[in-house]
Amino acid sequence: MKKIVLTFVCILTSFMVASAQNTFSKDDKVINVGIGFGSTLHTGSGYSTKIPPITGSFEVCIIDELFDSKSSLGVGGYVGYASSEYKYSIGYISEFKYKYSDFIIGARGALHYQLVDKLDTYAGLALGYDIVSGSTSGAYDGYSASASGIDFGAFLGARYYFTDKLAGMAELGYDLAVFKIGIAYKF
Repeated sequence: MKKIVLTFVCILTSFMVASAQNTFSKDDKVINVGIGFGSTLHTGSGYSTKIPPITGSFEVCIIDELFDSKSSLGVGGYVGYASSEYKYSIGYISEFKYKYSDFIIGARGALHYQLVDKLDTYAGLALGYDIVSGSTSGAYDGYSASASGIDFGAFLGARYYFTDKLAGMAELGYDLAVFKIGIAYKF
């Protein structure tokens, strides 16, 4: 019985892989919008998330059939925003709060490879500019600071297409958030 089930699974998997058509082809354009979990920016004891990482990206396929009929290369841009707060109590008398916000804008590229029908899997790199600002309240009220710098990222992702245009999206990586979920729209 186990051999029959295993044989059936192998045949079904082979059929799915063989019948897959590339979901990300030359000149396709996709917009992703997502929410992130597990911020990579402000973590540790005393930190809390005020606005979770919110991201948006745009990607266009520039090379189709890169290695074979199921591979492609896409490039585009992304933006993201997150806000957190650090709280520290100074004895029983007062509390110190520092609010952070990050706005990231940048470019990213991804190598796509479709393993099964309706599922676009990809891996990529991002390079952006992170604009950070902060302000205090509580015991040391009225101080603020801002800084900016280059931000690098790497990600693995997948988009599952429910229709020809609309997909669910998930990404795992190191940029504004460790894990992102959302929706994607191809036009």
